Amino acid sequence: MNFTPVTVPKVVKKMFPNYIWNIDSKEKTLYLTFDDGPTPEITDWVLECLKKYNAKATFFCIGKNIEQQPDIYQNIIKNGHAIGNHTFNHLKGWKTTIDSYLIDVIQTQDILNIQNQKLFRPPYGRMKPKQAKLLIDEGFQIVMWSVLSVDWAKNVSEIQCYKNIVDNAISGDIVVFHDSVKASRNLQYTLPKVLEYYGNLGYNFKSIP
Repeated sequence: MNFTPVTVPKVVKKMFPNYIWNIDSKEKTLYLTFDDGPTPEITDWVLECLKKYNAKATFFCIGKNIEQQPDIYQNIIKNGHAIGNHTFNHLKGWKTTIDSYLIDVIQTQDILNIQNQKLFRPPYGRMKPKQAKLLIDEGFQIVMWSVLSVDWAKNVSEIQCYKNIVDNAISGDIVVFHDSVKASRNLQYTLPKVLEYYGNLGYNFKSIP
């Protein structure tokens, strides 16, 4: 059975100081993020759930999914959420040439059509150091995470997915969900409960600035 660490060791954060792992906040704030959309089966449900709790989030979108679901993508923007780049083809950076990777990211950024914000999260949370350097040189902020829900894993139950977050996430943390079919079982159970739990503790849910 594969083991996916829910939190990021401090030594890893120190190894990559140019990446964003969390965001300092004077308020009780969590930064919820959603990877791999937009997806017709689940993204609109996520948007409605966030709206119910007056929560804002950041969606790291796949370029080809935006092309296939432009209306859902526009719905994310209309609801006031932030948008990030998750490559066009959900590439594995360590198996992709440096030039091909950069081209794929730029292709997606052109589709995003966002001014003054260039957020990027590498699929699988991994890429070559040279790829990262070139993206940073291009003005991208590489956004990682503090806490993984592990919502995509079949061997993770709904309750465990929920506990992955509430047992670990504190103010300023960046939390990863996936608005994908694969993650939908755990996501639909966990997201409303996380919003309610932290909302009752006085937390705000903001998009990444």
